[in-house]
Amino acid sequence: MLNDRLDDLGDYPFRRLAALLADVTPPTDPAPLLLSIGEPQLPAPALMMPALTAAQAGFTKYPPAAGSPDWRQAAAGWLTRRYHLPEGFIDPDRHLVPAPGTREALFLLGLTAIPTRKNGQTPAVVMPNPFYQVYAGAAVLGGAEPVFVDATEETGFLPDLDALTPELLARTAIFYLCTPANPQGTIAPLSYLRRLLALARQYDFVLALDECYAEIYVATPPAGGLEVALETGTLDNLVTFHSLSKRSSLPGLRSGFVAGDAKLIAALTRVMEYGGAGMPLPIQAAAAALWRDDAHVEDVRAVYRANFAASERIIGTRWGRFTPPGGFFLWLNVDDGEAATRALWQHAGLKVLPGRYLARDQADGHNPGSAYIRVALVHPPEVTEAALRRLTDCLDRHEGQNQ
Repeated sequence: MLNDRLDDLGDYPFRRLAALLADVTPPTDPAPLLLSIGEPQLPAPALMMPALTAAQAGFTKYPPAAGSPDWRQAAAGWLTRRYHLPEGFIDPDRHLVPAPGTREALFLLGLTAIPTRKNGQTPAVVMPNPFYQVYAGAAVLGGAEPVFVDATEETGFLPDLDALTPELLARTAIFYLCTPANPQGTIAPLSYLRRLLALARQYDFVLALDECYAEIYVATPPAGGLEVALETGTLDNLVTFHSLSKRSSLPGLRSGFVAGDAKLIAALTRVMEYGGAGMPLPIQAAAAALWRDDAHVEDVRAVYRANFAASERIIGTRWGRFTPPGGFFLWLNVDDGEAATRALWQHAGLKVLPGRYLARDQADGHNPGSAYIRVALVHPPEVTEAALRRLTDCLDRHEGQNQ
């Protein structure tokens, strides 16, 4: 009755976290705090509700899968501004499709772009290790073999492209890459993206760039895949994914989009027509207003910069702490991520995520995330600063007990 491929997925990270902490009771003073999920806890931008309310009559209509003309213009306009593209490089009618956030679209790309066979072999879907678990879900349920390429400190927290053999590339259907990366915050430089897109075209696979953290950065706006595509004059083999969840602190709005190769966008739109959730027209109207406004995003970035500054003051360089160029996570080397997670919940009332749950064991048994915890700095600065002091005190005590 059930798809037998489900057994190959394993448990989702937050299911594993719940099991790990099932027998742990956190203290109640101060109140427990979630730092485990990348869910911004900042106020919604003021312009969102008026735009949503003004368009509320649209809730009586089914939304078109391709999005409203106004939404398409707004999304194309933002891409053009953000990535310094010439007018018309992104055609609103051919290069865009709305999506409820990025998760569904990233998953449905697997159903869209994974063939039954690739060059006579089982298709492969390549992704960094650690990785966003939806990539693996898309691979497995799409009938492909997920291939996990370690992205560690030694490789600059990016997959080593030299480790990809021609045999693997020849059967690759999709290469997923998150930049800025979740969880390490690494930004793939233009040179890396150029090489990766060239490989995608040489071996005819889809380069799927998950750029949902593209507007969350400390100093320099991250490079994007569309900039590389512009250099070559074509969007072939490339799709990029964007969302308002992080950019506008609206994870509950469920509003994002996919942009890129017109053939892929057309195919993905067809798949969404059959099995996707259309974005309601009032939400499209609110999203259009948000994509047209850049001022509120600078306010969001200012909060995360303050949170990283607090982490530098409070933690320093302990546990390998560094301020990543993008995203809003700390990736702390605590030797045993699961043990530290239990200690933090039991003694400090702080829920974090073991790095092991974001990565897969390799053939030799090692897991590149096992020593780490991911800490989401998604709360306002005063809350974050107090939480980081609790975290530091608890980890200090935990280390002392284990010496």
